[in-house]
Amino acid sequence: MRKLKNEELNRLRVDEFKSVTKHHIFIILDNVRSLNNIGSVFRTADAFLIEGIYLCGITATPPNKEIHKTALGATESVFWQYFENTLDAVKILKKKGFKIIAVEQTTKSIMLQDFKPEADVGYALVFGHEIKGVEQEVIDHCSMSLEIPQYGTKHSFNIAVSVGIVLWDLINKWK
Repeated sequence: MRKLKNEELNRLRVDEFKSVTKHHIFIILDNVRSLNNIGSVFRTADAFLIEGIYLCGITATPPNKEIHKTALGATESVFWQYFENTLDAVKILKKKGFKIIAVEQTTKSIMLQDFKPEADVGYALVFGHEIKGVEQEVIDHCSMSLEIPQYGTKHSFNIAVSVGIVLWDLINKWK
């Protein structure tokens, strides 16, 4: 066994990435404050070939040196748009036929392992502020909420970790 060289990984060029068919998923970041988390979400969105990211409220936008540090160029490949109000982003995607899902602990959360995504449905996954989570007014406009099971003493994952877990699970179930 040997470690592969970057050129052996057969990754897409940015122009190729922009033209290939993506997974019908959008990520909505609802007031995410950490620039490192935002950059990590871009990088994960690129890795999983998703349609785009909506950055909302206090969520910072590229170009930004701190975002770039963790995104490693993914801000150039992944489509993104900024919205001052998260509900505006939710309403636009809902109008386009996306099912809006909060990744949050609610009274009606479905555990991630129990979620069965529909093959021909687009999903918009809402991830919230690192401390406050997804705003209640945004949850009120979601079709459902997903919860990632946890077994330790903490009640949440880092937002970038949550994005990776949920995207991997959703795409793996589609495949």
